[in-house]
Amino acid sequence: MSGSRPRVLLLLLISSWAVSWPLVKVGVAAVPPIWYACFRYAIAASCLFALVAARHEAAPPPRADWPLVAVSGVLQMGSYSALTGVALTVLPPGRASVLAFSTPIWVVPLAAWWLRERVSRAALLGTGLGLLGVLSIASPAFRADGGGQVGSYAMLLGAAFCWAISIVAVRAHRFTATPLALAPWQMLAAACLLLPVALAVEGAPRPVGPRGAASLAFVGPVATAFAYWAVVDVGRHFRAAVLSMALLAAPALGILISALALDEKVGGSLVAGVMLIGAGNRLAARAGTRHAPAPEAEASLEGIKTWRARHFLVLYRAYRPPERE
Repeated sequence: MSGSRPRVLLLLLISSWAVSWPLVKVGVAAVPPIWYACFRYAIAASCLFALVAARHEAAPPPRADWPLVAVSGVLQMGSYSALTGVALTVLPPGRASVLAFSTPIWVVPLAAWWLRERVSRAALLGTGLGLLGVLSIASPAFRADGGGQVGSYAMLLGAAFCWAISIVAVRAHRFTATPLALAPWQMLAAACLLLPVALAVEGAPRPVGPRGAASLAFVGPVATAFAYWAVVDVGRHFRAAVLSMALLAAPALGILISALALDEKVGGSLVAGVMLIGAGNRLAARAGTRHAPAPEAEASLEGIKTWRARHFLVLYRAYRPPERE
């Protein structure tokens, strides 16, 4: 493998995540948001089933991994995508993405309760900074002209909390199959969950139209399926700390793209919120890494220090091949 390939792949991964939020905003304007999430994961599952079949890893999940498939498919994929999609019908994508990636803030109290992890002062400080950032970003909703945005911000926080539950579940789980082999089953579970919800809430599906099709053509195969594969691949060539720091560029680039393409206003409350949540996530994730009590938990979550990278690096840590002697 040429030396430049991992760097190019990392750049493509960051770019795909950054572009995905404005494109999801365009997509849910053309396709009802729950149907959009259902189509997204159906497409991504198809792509990953093809990938694992080509790698000769296509097999039903072992019984021991069923709980993880269910939790991840229902919460981190299905619920997260449905809640963020509905919120994006109201909110601008840059502001929404930062709140939706506030996940490490909620991991700290969950891990303390669920995994009995000790909460350090740094973790408490990170949680406090993150909550201040949440209030800063959501502050426009509390003005007289907020336009009923409180519910949408609550959905984004609920999405982040769902993702946090999934992260803690992954942290406590002992993998039988590789995470890459489980990924298409998780996405299939998400699509199957979203299908009856979409039918009940939004009715029968309608034609997606060219804008919706263009959005799904990128978000499903690239920002979802490709991202799962790419983070495993690049993780073999970069240290986890280097990779997590590089992926911090994704939400910042997403805000810039939203400002240029969709005329999203980048005001003081958004800038302050980004800085506070970024600092809070960094402190909370670093403290969580340092104080993980169980060896299996440490092996699952070591080095996961940033927003969206936190869950995807779990896949790399559990999947990485043994080192050569």
